[in-house]
Formats: sequence, C-alpha cells, structure tokens
Amino acid sequence: MKYFSTNQQAPAATLQQAVINGLAPDRGLYVPERINRLPKEFFDYIHEMQFQDIAYNVASAFFGEDVDLDALQELVFSTLSFPCPVVHVNDNIYSLELFHGPTLAFKDVGARFMARLLQYFMNVEGMQQTNVLVATSGDTGSAVANGFLGVEGIHVYVLYPKGKVSNIQECQFTTLGKNITAIEVDGTFDDCQRMVKSAFIDSELNSHMQLTSANSINVARFLPQAFYYFNAYAQLKKMGKADNMVICVPSGNFGNLCAALYARELGLPVKRFIAANNINDVFFNYLQTGNYEPKASVQTIANAMDVGDPSNFARILHLYDSSHERIASLISGATYTDEQIKETMKKCFDQTGYVLDPHGACGYRALQEQLQAEEAGVFCETAHPAKFKDTVEPVIGTDIEIPERLQNFMRAEKKSVPMSNHFEDFKDFLMKK
Repeated sequence: MKYFSTNQQAPAATLQQAVINGLAPDRGLYVPERINRLPKEFFDYIHEMQFQDIAYNVASAFFGEDVDLDALQELVFSTLSFPCPVVHVNDNIYSLELFHGPTLAFKDVGARFMARLLQYFMNVEGMQQTNVLVATSGDTGSAVANGFLGVEGIHVYVLYPKGKVSNIQECQFTTLGKNITAIEVDGTFDDCQRMVKSAFIDSELNSHMQLTSANSINVARFLPQAFYYFNAYAQLKKMGKADNMVICVPSGNFGNLCAALYARELGLPVKRFIAANNINDVFFNYLQTGNYEPKASVQTIANAMDVGDPSNFARILHLYDSSHERIASLISGATYTDEQIKETMKKCFDQTGYVLDPHGACGYRALQEQLQAEEAGVFCETAHPAKFKDTVEPVIGTDIEIPERLQNFMRAEKKSVPMSNHFEDFKDFLMKK
C-alpha cells in the first residue's frame, strides 16, 4: 500500500516511511492510496466476535499488506487489553466509554498501537534511535507518554500549553521521566502544534536526529481509533439497535472523527455523523458556509478540543474530494459554550445518574438536539470525568472518586522544561540532544 500527502507535493511513501516520518516532506498528512472494504460476512457475524478479533480484521484491512499478519495480530491483541463498553444513558442515546485504558482516555489505543508499530518498523529497518514529538491540548500527551514509556530506542518530547491542561492531565506526562520529556510552552496548543510541524521540515534538525510524530497526524495514531466504531456497532447489534446508527464525536484536532469516517468507508454501516465542538467552531462554520477559516484557539473547560486549526481537516477534504456538499451531507455540527457544557453535565447527572466529562457532554447534548426518533445515537465519552474533577464536581454537586492509577500520577514529582512559543528556541533545545 502506498501513502500520499494531502498536499500532493511529495513522493508516495510506504507505510513504514509514513509511520517513521510522521509528516510528509511537503507538510501534508499521509493518507492511504485506497481503502479496502471489509466483506459483508464480517458484518453479518461481528456481534459474535470479541473486540480484539474485530480490531484484527480492521487492522488487516488497513495494514495487512505491509505488516506480517502474525506480528499484526500480536500487536493488536497486546494493545487492546481493556474494554470499551457501550452504555445506555437515556432514551436512544448510548455512551461509547473510551476511558478504560492506562490513562483513562480514548487516545490510549492509538498511542499504544503506534508505539508497537513504530518499534516493529524500527526493527525491520535496523534503526537504533528515533525521537517522537507530540503536541497536546490535554489527553494526547498522557496517552502517548504512557504508551511509549520504556520503549527501547524511542524518546518522546511532549509539548503542552502552559496553564491550559488540567492538573491531572499534566501529572500524567510530567512525572514519568525515563524516555519521556515534557516541554511546557508559553502559548496555546496551536503554537505547540506549529512548533512540532516546523521541526519536521527543518533540514538541519532532521539531519541531527530522526524525528516522527505521535499526534493524530501520524497514520499509525489515528487509523487504529477506527476499532472503536466497529466495536460500538457490534455491541448495538447485540442489542438490536444497530440500524440507523449515528456517531457523535467530540472534536478538536479531528483525528477521532476522521478515523470514524474511514471506518464508514471500510463498510461500517453508519447513517451519519455529528461533530460536536466547544466554542472553537472553525469546522462548524465550515459546515455552514463552505469556507474554512482557521483562527486562534480559545481556552475552554473542554480543553482537549481547544483547537483553532485542526490538522485532520485536510484528511477529511481528501477523503471526499474537497466537496463541501458531500461533507455537509454526511456530517452535521454543533458548538457549545462552557455554560452550555456545564448545564448539560448537570442535567444528565440529575436525570440519569450518568457522569459526563466536559467533552462527552458536548457529544451527549448534540445527540439530544439532533437525533431523530428512528435513530440510535452513540457519543464518545472520551475521558474519565475524574480527570476534570475540579470542573465536574461543582457542577453535579457530588464527589468523583479518583481511580488509583490517577492518584499514583498525582503523588509523583512534576518535571518539565519551560519553553517559549518560538520554534528557534525549541530547535536549539533539540540540537543539543
């Protein structure tokens, strides 16, 4: 399988090159040359399969031409060692709980999968060392840091905006040490993302050290997130609720929604999608107008979605030939203020007893407002609400127990490197490594 840049100004790459390099030389994102649809028989029996077996079939469609199938099976089964249940919340709305991994966030699967796939290709290539750069607005940093922790031959640099991630999120990637370095940037997530992208195209820096990314700009990070949606469909099919399935994804950098769209192209029977945003509404405005106008991100209580120029928008455009009509016919949007998010968390808890985190609250509310009577709606509950304890508890009026694994992070000592939001300062730091 060949992979092409969304900017169409770079040579085609193999999967190995796309994973190791992360970003194409023309600053575009790699996309597969084709999508191998899964057979009808797979969907006929999907509800009888275990999550790991479902994921292996999907991974084979994505990566089976480039990775030894026995190695791919071992990779998938070692990655998916935790459940992702579908929980009924209210009426015909279901929560796809994606927070049962090591860092209690949906990005755990993609991060763990990528760590193992990157190591696989490093062994094939005979590479001794590579360096992973990742920008985070919240959960990406913790998932990647923990997914790569202790992986031989790989050092991870996590760039995060100072004062703009929750305390618990910050603890999960600033307390690890070993092969993880946290860099506290005096700026926004968009600044962090810009610095990472600039690093990939700097020839002097790339001649000094091997770089790749573990953000959803890397195909090995975002594609495995498609596993979730096949699993959700299988669980709804068991309940007899799989017809007219609508997927609602709280969206920031749009890697998770992009993975869901790829799942549909593989054959997953999804009727339509909803992209739920906080007040960072660049994609919402695009759906309404057809004009994509990036802008500076605004800080909200749903901080993992505080993105003003989502990278994966380029992949969505590529997938649908830049047709606004096709995209808007398949995806609707929603955008919510902090007050609306708080209102939704409280109302859901009072009515159902279900505790939403601020990101999941956006997804839940969008389904409440847009779901039709004959449809079954699934929203992604992307992180454990305890990760946003200071925000959620005052809203719902009750204590949230912090899971032991989070408490362990909070007890450890924070270690981070302060950094300006100027790329040259970041480059100087890396050149000394």
